[in-house]
Amino acid sequence: MLAGAATVIGGVGAVLALADVDSPLRGPFTLFFLLAAPSVAIAAALRGLEPFGRAVASLAGAVALNMLVAQGMLAVHRWSMRGGIAAVTALSSLILLLVLARRLRRRTANGGAT
Repeated sequence: MLAGAATVIGGVGAVLALADVDSPLRGPFTLFFLLAAPSVAIAAALRGLEPFGRAVASLAGAVALNMLVAQGMLAVHRWSMRGGIAAVTALSSLILLLVLARRLRRRTANGGAT
C-alpha cells in the first residue's frame, strides 16, 4: 500500500511539473519524484546490500544523478525544468531496464532457476 502511494505521489509530481500546473503540491511532489525515481532504480541494482546500506547508497546515488543532470544541462546551456525531469526519468528508466535485463540474462543462463 505504501509503495503504491509513493508511486502515485511521484507520478503526480512529474505530471504537475511537466504540465506546468500552478499548484502548491507541485514543488514537494516533484522533489519526491526526483529523489524517488533514481533511488528505486539504484536500489534495484544494489540487491546484495543490507537494507540500511542499500537505502543510504541509493539516496546518495539519486542526489548525485540529479546533480549530474543539472550540471550537464547547465554546461551546455540547455537548462529547463521539463528537460531535467525528462532526463532524470530517462536515466532512471535506463538503470532499471539494465538491472532487469541482467536479471533476465542470469535467469536464462541458469536454466530458469533463480
